[in-house]
Amino acid sequence: MKQPAVYILASQRNGTLYVGVTSDLIQRVWQHKNDAIAGFTQQYRVHDLVHYELFDDMPTAIAREKQLKKWNREWKLNLIETGNPAWRDPWAAKPLDPRLRGMTA
Repeated sequence: MKQPAVYILASQRNGTLYVGVTSDLIQRVWQHKNDAIAGFTQQYRVHDLVHYELFDDMPTAIAREKQLKKWNREWKLNLIETGNPAWRDPWAAKPLDPRLRGMTA
């Protein structure tokens, strides 16, 4: 499913965080989890999807990504805790959002 999205990955609960934007959340998360793209998430083993937001258009998603990247760590942790207090990765468990059903790493 292609739809603009902003997402946050974590190495573990309260661990290293990564904020990204994509037009295909399922594909992009798969790439991160399988270290298909060299970089920060591969180097620091940041693979757990802990937060995502879907958008109608890419410019809005990019603006939100830039906003979140400017946030301090505490604000990002609060955002994750509010929407996903158990820090469950929908990829690893039953999806929190039915649009993510069938995701496998």
